[in-house]
Amino acid sequence: MEVLSTPGHLISLAARGFARLSEARLKPLGFGVGHLPVLVALRDGRASTQRDLARFAKIEQPPMAQMLARMERDGLIQRMPDPADGRSSRVSMTQAAEARLPSAVATLLRGNREALSGFTDEEAAQLVALLTRLIANLDRIASVEASPRAPS
Repeated sequence: MEVLSTPGHLISLAARGFARLSEARLKPLGFGVGHLPVLVALRDGRASTQRDLARFAKIEQPPMAQMLARMERDGLIQRMPDPADGRSSRVSMTQAAEARLPSAVATLLRGNREALSGFTDEEAAQLVALLTRLIANLDRIASVEASPRAPS
């Protein structure tokens, strides 16, 4: 198989294309593409700590800490001390971010519809199902490789 025709390479190109498109369209709304998973998790109550947000967004803690600091600086989130654990804080979305989030989500959905132009609804659903399975496989491989191995 030609290396430039592998699924990994093609998915990487597609991901970079989506990221460029999304960044350009979200910037006027005051968001970056990485902000959306955080804000959706906060809105839906799926996470409220830095650790849980990092897990949800599938990124490491240091980049999440940096992103949260920028989001706080930009008025998208606020942090309050966790009453149950003085060492951590609870993250919440600001009213300003909450007011702009629907436009940002609509912008991302429009970009996805445009990118899937010419795909049937069935093809789009199949692509989502295949990518979901692929991500699950990659997560499984990563967790196996990250787990400590028993001595032989």
